[in-house]
Amino acid sequence: MWPAGRGLAMVDVTVRGAGVFGLSVAWALVARGAKVQVVDPAGPGAGASGGHVGALAPHVPENWNDKKAFQYDSLLLAESMWAGIAEAGGRDPGYARTGRLQPLADDRAVDLARDRSASALALWKGAAIWEVIPRPDGGFVPPSPTGLYVHDTLTARVSPRAGVAALVAALKVRGVSIHAEGPDRGAVVWATGAAGLDALSRDRPRIVGQGIKGQSALLGFAAPDMPQIFADGVHIVPHADGTVAIGSTTERIFDDPTGTDAQLDGLLTRAVELVPALFGAPVIDRWAGLRPRARSRAPMLGPWPERPGHFIANGGFKIGFGMAPKVAQCMADLILDGRVTYPPAFAVETSF
Repeated sequence: MWPAGRGLAMVDVTVRGAGVFGLSVAWALVARGAKVQVVDPAGPGAGASGGHVGALAPHVPENWNDKKAFQYDSLLLAESMWAGIAEAGGRDPGYARTGRLQPLADDRAVDLARDRSASALALWKGAAIWEVIPRPDGGFVPPSPTGLYVHDTLTARVSPRAGVAALVAALKVRGVSIHAEGPDRGAVVWATGAAGLDALSRDRPRIVGQGIKGQSALLGFAAPDMPQIFADGVHIVPHADGTVAIGSTTERIFDDPTGTDAQLDGLLTRAVELVPALFGAPVIDRWAGLRPRARSRAPMLGPWPERPGHFIANGGFKIGFGMAPKVAQCMADLILDGRVTYPPAFAVETSF
């Protein structure tokens, strides 16, 4: 916490890392009066935040814990955060709460889904529903052996690259500069993704976290109002700009962290099998990169123990865009007010 009596307008914060965590933290800090600079040698969205998928999807509504509650709160915060960013910078991040469909494979899956529907009524507090439905009309629906699907209304989407561009534009309007290099000023937030986890691990007796490779693709197919699909381990996410994202692989062993290969081809084949309407849709872009997975499997948030005035916001493996609104809020609470508002399980030292 900064000294009592020091005006927030005079607080300097350096955010290192211009992915969704770093940029969202910068946005939350600026919204509360801090003066911020962002530093990233590779530029905005150069790491995992430069992918395609952008699925803001909840965990299943059962066995409730701090992580699931945090994610739930963050998904609800997302709408207002992205609307504010779009209004400030004039760039559309492609956010929409369009929901999600998941086919149910057998009677056991149907029973489990119905149990979760009841849990969602209590846990989601009426803000969204999780329900079992028959096959919806239309061609953008995967097959289901039971003819039944889970439909939830909490799931949303944002176009990752458009979201990063919208954040950059909004921050620029608020006077935040983004540099390739620059000295630390004031508090320092390290939101450096997979590279940051690797650097932290080199200084410790055990691995703090690591980059897990993922591959995804973007197809030219317009279905902007359709719910996203999760089936057979494949995310199929329609975006507002007339594209559909397909992702993603999970690779712990790889030779080329940024190269696409036959694993992505297999993912595309499965996507077309699930949604035949995608057959013949052109592949606009292929992407591969490292996503930061902390040892705890949860985001790492909090002070850097050996570095006074330095903080860590990392580990948004697969759920970075969904967690970003709440992560940003909690980091602003910590840096500006000295308040810990994130779960104890997210504390940096749990991964050390």
